[in-house]
Amino acid sequence: ATIKNADNSQKKEISSYKDILELYETLNYTPEAWQAGIREIPRVYLTTIGDRWGKTTTKEIDVLLKKQLFFRGLTPMILHSNELILKDRKRLEEIRTTMQGNNLIDEMDQIWIRKLAGLYKVNSSEGPVTESIIEELWKKVDIVPPSLALGQGAEESGWGTSRFAASGNAIYGQWTWGKSAMVPEEQRKELGNYGIAAFNSLQESICGYMLNLNTHNAYADLRNKRAELRKSGQKITGSVLAEQLTKYSERGEEYVTGLKSMMEYNQLSPVDDAYLSNEQPIYLIP
Repeated sequence: ATIKNADNSQKKEISSYKDILELYETLNYTPEAWQAGIREIPRVYLTTIGDRWGKTTTKEIDVLLKKQLFFRGLTPMILHSNELILKDRKRLEEIRTTMQGNNLIDEMDQIWIRKLAGLYKVNSSEGPVTESIIEELWKKVDIVPPSLALGQGAEESGWGTSRFAASGNAIYGQWTWGKSAMVPEEQRKELGNYGIAAFNSLQESICGYMLNLNTHNAYADLRNKRAELRKSGQKITGSVLAEQLTKYSERGEEYVTGLKSMMEYNQLSPVDDAYLSNEQPIYLIP
């Protein structure tokens, strides 16, 4: 069943991966279109993974189709997450330009900056918004290359088949503490009562992952490298930023080498050139 919402977006119920493939065909979102150089991606948003994917579907299909479905399923939401970040970055740029011109920023913009600073863990004590706050935000409020987000999603969730992905849309294995955390079977007690963060939707999971890369102290090198690329007018790519993720895993350099190898083997680099269509979203409801 397909339900049209007041904003012209659609909710489409799906009963199996075949329904998704059929929809992708009608939208020309196919491997053939990709090979032909089409980089426009439809706004088809899978709301949740569920446990059928890992327990049943991936056992019925071959490895190539599993990878294709995983990558095509996540790409629109990764692009949308970056779209949301760039919307904030554009407003931040306008405020930054105003400040660099030695002009005062208005009260509403100051309130917005403080909220953004809270989200991105930038210290903004009481008083006027300073240039240092703006510059720190400028380094943090930026995109994560889609190829990197896809590669890490596949690596951390076993192509979406992990029990954390099934029960909590946890694609990136982000740690958290508290009662809502999903506890690993082999929890290392010496590290505390940690668990894996659960999310209400895949979109929330992806946004949470990007916010983590953009705020956590462990990924300062990634943000510095990205800012360096921006400043020199170079393209921000997943293969370059992947080299800055030695602290994402206890495996360190070995993790980075494996991640880059997987990204290269699956030819993910071209996804950094992908962009979303202007069509209204279609939300896939299992």
